[in-house]
Amino acid sequence: MATTKWVLDPAHSEIQFKVKHMMIATVTGSFDRFHVEVETEGDDFSTASIQFSAETASVNTGSEQRDGHLRSADFFDVENHAALVFKAKSYSPANNQLQGDLTIKGITHPVTMEAEFGGIGQDPWGNTKAGFTLSGKINRKDWDLNWNAALEAGGVLVSDEVRLLGEIQLAKSN
Repeated sequence: MATTKWVLDPAHSEIQFKVKHMMIATVTGSFDRFHVEVETEGDDFSTASIQFSAETASVNTGSEQRDGHLRSADFFDVENHAALVFKAKSYSPANNQLQGDLTIKGITHPVTMEAEFGGIGQDPWGNTKAGFTLSGKINRKDWDLNWNAALEAGGVLVSDEVRLLGEIQLAKSN
């Protein structure tokens, strides 16, 4: 069976993260520049080779000051680590699980994401598209993203748990 290459449709894709702030509200951020490379045998994503990367300097939370802090050595350290990378080890459509290794700041740990396959369809211009909805959770301290501040009333400013969300649309390139 022939290898099929899929490329990111950036106009119909987004990657977000959500973190509790002061344990009472949630802050949402995204990466404005990210890339996905996928190869499958035919249209069978269970055999897919998947690699995702996001440019850490493109982090965007809607606050210039917070984004600057996230780019600093306290968090993503963009001067020394230009990208974070996820390399898939397996995808199981039967249980919607995508497993792989996530590297942030040169530190790699395994993660499991829920990956719901939306299906394959053709757009009005004859292009074949495939869609996925991703979700998962990580502990940011596993990747040495340790900065925090204690609150006077108890607790901390930023939660350790980070929720990851993605809407990915791929276009068949061959």
